[in-house]
Amino acid sequence: MNPARTSVHGARTGIGRAHAKSILLGEHAVVYGAPAIAVPLHALDLTVRVSERADEQLHLRSALFTGFAADAPQRLHPLVTAIHAALALTTSAPLGLDVEIDSAIPFERGLGSSAAVAAGIARAIGDLTETPLDPEAVHDVVMAAETIAHGRSSGLDGRAVASDVPIRFRAGEVTPVPVGAPLTFVLADSGHEGSTAEAVGAVRELRETFPSRVDGVIGRLGAIVEESLDRFATGDVPALGALMDEAHGLLTELEVSDATLDRLVGAAREAGAAGAKLTGGGRGGCVLALAPDAARAAHLETMLRDAGATRTWQTTVETA
Repeated sequence: MNPARTSVHGARTGIGRAHAKSILLGEHAVVYGAPAIAVPLHALDLTVRVSERADEQLHLRSALFTGFAADAPQRLHPLVTAIHAALALTTSAPLGLDVEIDSAIPFERGLGSSAAVAAGIARAIGDLTETPLDPEAVHDVVMAAETIAHGRSSGLDGRAVASDVPIRFRAGEVTPVPVGAPLTFVLADSGHEGSTAEAVGAVRELRETFPSRVDGVIGRLGAIVEESLDRFATGDVPALGALMDEAHGLLTELEVSDATLDRLVGAAREAGAAGAKLTGGGRGGCVLALAPDAARAAHLETMLRDAGATRTWQTTVETA
């Protein structure tokens, strides 16, 4: 037997991994068919371990809950959905499972935590049962979970947490984004939970009330994504940062920013960031700032923490 599939207690064990993502440009507009760009956050990852149980129980261990799945709170329902969706793709799944999630990804911060958990679960169950799950099968599991977590989902998170390179996403179509020079970003946690479902619903209501205005904003957000592709390809940091700044202003028009996010964006710009914006659904969550170069990223982190960020991280998108 493969040693990686044997726990210290002798039960078969499977392991699955995934990482966080950040939407660089195009959030909210992507829901209406416009393109978006997401970058991988390799510094924020998770590992899922699944092991056989002698009984027929499904037991969970995570930072949010430890206990039997039948007793899990509602916020864990996407996780349970992912387990059942992955098991449905196998032919040799055990009747009882221990599922342990060790995650460094902050939850409810717009970083794809629920999608990453679902992807990790799918890969772990595939590993446990020696069932080859191709990327589309893993994505199906993620989408089943995301529907429970967020309602209508564009599918972007599921693709982004499974990609090791930046991607352009539009209406389910994914293409890698060429990067001409390393780009260093600083991610700052506002300290407030964000609800993607709530923010998406609020934009939908705003669009119903002011359709021409909102459609104009959505159209410009999509155009910014397309303009950014050349900036990525040439490694043009100032131009890419300027597009991030414009995108934040447009997201503010969609009423998904808030005072804390605006304060952190302002602090990043004052600290010398090439550009800064909220990332994800907004109304809480995180801010993403583009450092002028890697050497100045630490200064950006310090200034963002001084401005009230509860946590900060660095990530570098390498050339591709």
